[in-house]
Amino acid sequence: MNEQTRRRLFLGGALLTSAVALGVVGFADIGENLVYYWNPTQVVERGSEAEGATIRMGGVVQSGSVAWDEQTSALNFLVSDGTTTLAVNSSGAPPQMFREGIGVVVEGTMGADGIFVSDRLMVKHSNEYRAPEAGVSPDELYETLEEI
Repeated sequence: MNEQTRRRLFLGGALLTSAVALGVVGFADIGENLVYYWNPTQVVERGSEAEGATIRMGGVVQSGSVAWDEQTSALNFLVSDGTTTLAVNSSGAPPQMFREGIGVVVEGTMGADGIFVSDRLMVKHSNEYRAPEAGVSPDELYETLEEI
């Protein structure tokens, strides 16, 4: 076997391996592993398509809507994008920075009852640091869930 034949066989094998790998990635059930990022309006517009799909929904926590259910250890609140408001039921303890009026991203699924069930709650915040004013105690800076 001469050098040119070896190169052709190597190139053909490499192309065949690449084509098979690309086919596996392209035709595998990748759709089951996708996580969509939608706002509340988009979730409502998708209707039944949103039910059962893993979604990251972003919006602002509405004032006066936060309620902690001690029996189920669930946090219930409303998230809005300025157009649509959705009820959220989040399991587990929220991040320390969670409060009304803050931007959040909740990950979970939309239920058939119209309530977004979240198993992951993230707080959106800026990376800008502002030092507290003189004489302000740390307790005055942070509002926790216990105070709500």
